[in-house]
Amino acid sequence: MSESTHKALEQLKAGVAHITPEDQFEKMLAQGKPLRIKLGMDPTAPDLHLGHAVVLSKMRQFQDLGHEVIFLIGDFTARIGDPTGKSKTRPPLSQEDIERNMQTYFEQVSKILDPKKTIVRYNSEWLSTMSSTEFVQLCAKVTVARVVEREDFAKRLAHNQPIGFHELLYPLMQGYDSVELKADVELGGTDQTFNLLMGRHLQELWGQRPQVVITTPLLEGLDGVQKMSKSLGNAIGLAEPATDAFGKLMSVSDTLMWRYLEALLHTTKQEISLLQERVAYGTLHPMELKKDMAHRVIARFWSAAEADHAQGSFEAIFQKRDYTKAEEVTLDVVGKTLWIVDLIKLVSSVHSSSEAKRLIESGAVEINGTPIKEFKAQVEIKHGMIVRVGKHRLVKIA
Repeated sequence: MSESTHKALEQLKAGVAHITPEDQFEKMLAQGKPLRIKLGMDPTAPDLHLGHAVVLSKMRQFQDLGHEVIFLIGDFTARIGDPTGKSKTRPPLSQEDIERNMQTYFEQVSKILDPKKTIVRYNSEWLSTMSSTEFVQLCAKVTVARVVEREDFAKRLAHNQPIGFHELLYPLMQGYDSVELKADVELGGTDQTFNLLMGRHLQELWGQRPQVVITTPLLEGLDGVQKMSKSLGNAIGLAEPATDAFGKLMSVSDTLMWRYLEALLHTTKQEISLLQERVAYGTLHPMELKKDMAHRVIARFWSAAEADHAQGSFEAIFQKRDYTKAEEVTLDVVGKTLWIVDLIKLVSSVHSSSEAKRLIESGAVEINGTPIKEFKAQVEIKHGMIVRVGKHRLVKIA
């Protein structure tokens, strides 16, 4: 193996959870030929978040090394819904929902991947045109026993929870995508392992060289417990304003900061160990390190200019208490009385009443410095009103 290949291999292996099989991957890289790298995402929600950025960043590394990158939008499989990690059958999305969610997907992905070097495909291209005979032939490739080995299916069966027959088909369809695309490598989070291995299985049955499966760790959300998810209200969306994203990054715990440094900025374990020593000895303050982490994340996934502005705003508002630097928000409800939940939704990235309720009950919502703890509170909207939502989202009503 040449020195350049060895360097590329170390770069691509950094930060991943598993490579299956690793020896095959090393041999493929050693051949020096561009590989076809596949990453699929279902447009089940309109926004991507930093959790998605982990695997997208790994794909960008392949792209920068000259490999062929295929971003697959699962517009057909989104109608089924990936059952991974679900304790119940999720409601199907309408075609209108899927199309609406797809509108901003590529724009968000282009924050990380080079759009000029990214091949975009849709699995409706082959799945929606598959004949009934072809579909039965696909189903005949896998036994029911193998499919229900999946951890989430096994748990549901153990608890007598129903499994929709269409859900059993999801891994087959995702796996068949790899057959159609003739993927050499497929990327995904660790929760996708079963589906990715299904791609290897089906490719082998179709006479293709089975793809290498590379999984990346799941990124914990702002709560530091569950994986980042918009539905759980613990996510940082790639489409959010940079100032909001910076504030959310500053709100993570000192413990979670190390995970973000590793997963989002590819900081090595050795570098993290040295930083932890400096923090322990008092030569580096955790707040300064966290600001550096937040700045670098914003610079990477938004822009350097937005990172500078976001950090400047944060320091002025939350460290110097200079509220003249607060972002001004113009509302057409000034002079009217508004339910506190509706106000939160207007001035922040909170979209659900349940998330707003959680913030209110935790004392994370203030009006002019006074905490609002009543979920049903009505607020008279006035010019110059200062509204704080969460630890680091503060705006002034214009």
